[in-house]
Formats: sequence, structure tokens, C-alpha cells
Amino acid sequence: MTDILDDLAWRGLIAQSTDLDALRASLATGPITAYCGFDPTAPSLHVGNLVPLFTLARIQQAGHRAIGLVGGATGLIGDPGGRSTERALNPAEVVAEWVAKIRVQVERFLDLSDEARGVMVSNLDWTAELSAIDFLRDVGKHFPVNRMLAREVVAARLAGEGLSYTEFSYQLLQSNDYLELHRRFGCTLQLGGSDQWGNITAGVDFIRRVEGAHVHALTVPLITKADGTKFGKTAGGAVWLNPEMTSPYAFYQFWLNSDDRDIVKFLKIFSFRGREEIEALEKSVAERPFAREAQRALAEEFTTLLHGADELVKVQAASKALFGQGSLEDLDAATLGSALAEVPKAAVPALGAPFVDLLAESGLVESKSAARRAVKEGGAYLNNVKITDEAYVPEDKDLLRGRFLVLRRGKKSIGGVEVG
Repeated sequence: MTDILDDLAWRGLIAQSTDLDALRASLATGPITAYCGFDPTAPSLHVGNLVPLFTLARIQQAGHRAIGLVGGATGLIGDPGGRSTERALNPAEVVAEWVAKIRVQVERFLDLSDEARGVMVSNLDWTAELSAIDFLRDVGKHFPVNRMLAREVVAARLAGEGLSYTEFSYQLLQSNDYLELHRRFGCTLQLGGSDQWGNITAGVDFIRRVEGAHVHALTVPLITKADGTKFGKTAGGAVWLNPEMTSPYAFYQFWLNSDDRDIVKFLKIFSFRGREEIEALEKSVAERPFAREAQRALAEEFTTLLHGADELVKVQAASKALFGQGSLEDLDAATLGSALAEVPKAAVPALGAPFVDLLAESGLVESKSAARRAVKEGGAYLNNVKITDEAYVPEDKDLLRGRFLVLRRGKKSIGGVEVG
């Protein structure tokens, strides 16, 4: 069971730890219980949230018990970390709705078939009935204010626009979560992002003060991309787990389009493949980068894990069909619509414009004259059919699912038109 630390180190997933040797010794005595928390600050987690969640899942797969915590209470408050201004508080009913959605997402990554293997909790369960007096006496008494003020994030906020007592108290709530899970489930390890180090170690110290017990903290690094852009972001915004916010097609394409410089790191973090298989894919990146085997492997595995095998089949069929390697007519409206949402697209109220006008309006070419040249040179396609008549006007029979036209210039430039 201690091999899990070696595996996490190889995957680059250990940023900070209270004491790795002590944690290794604890792991050697038998199964431990570890937890990671997720606050409902949106209706969905995004891929950046998954670094600690995948780490928790790996620890569980190594034979330990996992606790997934969704912050029904802390989500009502908000962590000041990473923000320069006060967080807007969401209504309780909105937070409750988000808790339910995020809980389902977390459950997808953990084995909850037996309580001895894993459990899901909300910190509202033990926080809702906690009175202000009890909170101040039983929790607040153990937190030196001078130490809390020394936290980098708190100092930064105090030097700027300031910090409310509400957000200042967040650390106490998270620390109390660790204590409750230690008492209820024997939890001795908390995981989180490296930006949570101050909150997590405060919980370690809180348990030592109250229970006299020694527990552990482990953080994972914040992921960066080789090109300097923020991980998990695209031109359209964050990459969410909710299919209504990021379609399965867009999710698949995000991983498929990963930079060669990033893909091996992504495989280590977001794939459950073993070391040998990942090293073989790393070799492929170095020797046959054009094949994109590593990107395809991660896109297929991750899309299946999150959205299911049936959705993977649909998005792969859409990817092939858009480039003339499959039937566009076989794609359902949702898959086709989500695929075209990722390419240059024009929206028109009705058909009637010539094909060359639509090519220009979609952004596939810079002008109508360029569109006419593309047709004349034999490089313009409508629904994968070559258009040779510059005056051609698409008709209702050309519409896919009654709404869409797929445009292509050459082999690789795809665009679309949505009617209505």
C-alpha cells in the first residue's frame, strides 16, 4: 500500500506534505482513510478540480478508504484564496442545487459500493446545527489570530480591499471538517490543491490540539500548460464536467488537441493507465507525434469515464464525419450541434444565400471572392459533397436534422451554418 506514494511522485502529484516518511509509515500499517473536499462555487466541477480527485481515487484503488466531501456549508461562505475581492454569496437554495450536481460528479470517480471503500458527505450535515456560541468556544478558541493573519492570502487581501469576517472564518470551518471526519470515520489524510495548504495544515494542527492525534496533509500541484495559458481553459471558457456546459464532443476535442509538450503530464494525472503503458505512449509522442496516439488514448479514456462509452462512440463518429470519413446524416442533432459549436459558424434565419456567401459568413474564408476561388479550385464542400457551381444556393434538402449545414474548405478547415 505504501507504493502509492511512489506512484504519486512519479506522476508529479506531490506538491507539499506534512511528513512523507510519517505518512508512508502510516500507510504501511494498513488501510487509512483519506478525504478531499469540493465547494459548490458553480453548477459543475471543471477539469482543474479533478487533479486532487484523481489522486484520491488512486489512493482508494491502492486499498484505502476515500471520502468525497461536497461543501454544503463552506459553499455558503467561500474561500478567500485566489481572490482579490470579496466573493458574492449565493442563495442557500442555489448552493443546495449545486451540491447535488457536484456530488454526482464526484461519485463517478470513486468506488462507493461499500462504506468500507468509500463514502460521500456534505459538511452541512454537522455544521447546520452548530450554534455560534459552540463554534466560537469549541472551534475558534484553538486558532491563534496572529497565525491566521500571517497566511499569504489573508495578508494580501488585508493589504488590498480587505477581508470580511465571513471569509476569514473559512479556515475554521474547513479545519472543523477534518476534525469531524477524523472522529466519525478515523480519517487521517486530507488532500487538496497546493493553494489549500494553509487551510489543510490548520486542520492538522486543530486535530492535534483537540484530540492529541497526529494526522497528515498532502497537496497536489496546480497544473500549468507549456504554452503559458491556464490549464482547463479554452477560447470558449472553462472545460466543465457537466455536458450541458461543455459538450462531450468539446470535452473529447480538448484532450485530443493537447500540446505534445503537455500530453504525457496529462496522462500521468488524468489516466488510470499504468507506468509501462504511459511510457510506451510517451515514446510514441517522441517518435510519431503526427499519429497523436497519446492524445487519442487520453481523450477516449477520459470521455468514456465521464460521459460513458455511448457518448464516446457519438463524438468519434462526429469527428470522422466532419472531415469526410463518415456519414453526417447518421449524427443526431445534439451531437452535430455540439460539434459545430466548436468551429467557425454562421447563423442565418432562413436559407436563400448562395453557398459562397455562407462560406464567407462562417469565417472559413476571408471574403466572397476567396470563397469563389475555393469553389473554382475544387476545395469547397457542403455536407462533404464538393461544390463546383459558384452560384449554388443550398436548399431545404441540404439541411442536416432540419437545421445545420456543414461547410469544409480543403481537408481540414471546417465550418457550419445553423438555420432558424
